[in-house]
Amino acid sequence: MIHHPVKNQPSGFTLLELVIAIGLMSILVGMVFNTARTSLALGNTIVQTQNEEMLHQAFFELLSQRFSALPGNTRFELKAQDSGSHYTSDLTLQNVPLSFTWGGEARIAKAVQLSTVKRRSGYLDIVLRYYENEILEGSASTFGSTTDTAPFAEIVLLTDVAYFEWRALDGRTMEWQYDWDAQGRLPLQMELTMAIGAKGEEIRQIFWIPPKQNPEVIMRQMAQSGGSSNPGDPASGGGNAGGGLGLPQIQVPGSPQNGGGRPGGNGGGRQGGNGGRPGGNAGGFRPPNRNVGR
Repeated sequence: MIHHPVKNQPSGFTLLELVIAIGLMSILVGMVFNTARTSLALGNTIVQTQNEEMLHQAFFELLSQRFSALPGNTRFELKAQDSGSHYTSDLTLQNVPLSFTWGGEARIAKAVQLSTVKRRSGYLDIVLRYYENEILEGSASTFGSTTDTAPFAEIVLLTDVAYFEWRALDGRTMEWQYDWDAQGRLPLQMELTMAIGAKGEEIRQIFWIPPKQNPEVIMRQMAQSGGSSNPGDPASGGGNAGGGLGLPQIQVPGSPQNGGGRPGGNGGGRQGGNGGRPGGNAGGFRPPNRNVGR
């Protein structure tokens, strides 16, 4: 019986199988990395968008709080200029003192200006400027003054703004204006139309300015009314030695004018007289004058 030798079968992978396996592994690893990179980019985009929206919301809240807290004597000025491709504007608020710390020192800003600055890229920057002195024309501190009107602090609030336009609503005529320089009056509303970036959507925001009385006018009226009162006129609250304080006057029962002294007077001893009845005009104190200082 003839036995043929058994040939040993080679074990392991061939070179072709290794090449195919490595190729498949590289394809799978590439797909995983592409998916991870896309997810990271999407997450970064979402975070950036949320940060921009939060920044815009904080900007609008800052403007809303500033407009709603304006005192009655605020000097309000809006100037718009056509620079060719953009409209630039300067919104100035004066008589609105702000105290804060800048550069480690306590500073007080008498005027605040929100300006649009054009950049070389064609976009706009929204800059908030603080002034230590009054800067508007006609102010008391600007007549014959040589003080420096440069801002001592500047803060860039927004960048890459495509356009930034203001309109002011006149409460008397109910008409929108692009400029405002009415002294002693504030607009009823402020409308802001803006867009950020080349593909940014248009944002339109309305800000209400509550009407308030000017404290300077009120003090002037009080001073005029106080100076025109006659100390001897009872109608003005000055019919006694107290001047315009409206002090109560004491009625003396024995005075002839009160009808309570002479036996033959008007109701001097009779119970039915004008001065003897309970609750009569001559029975006690006269109510103090409530029109004090008016």
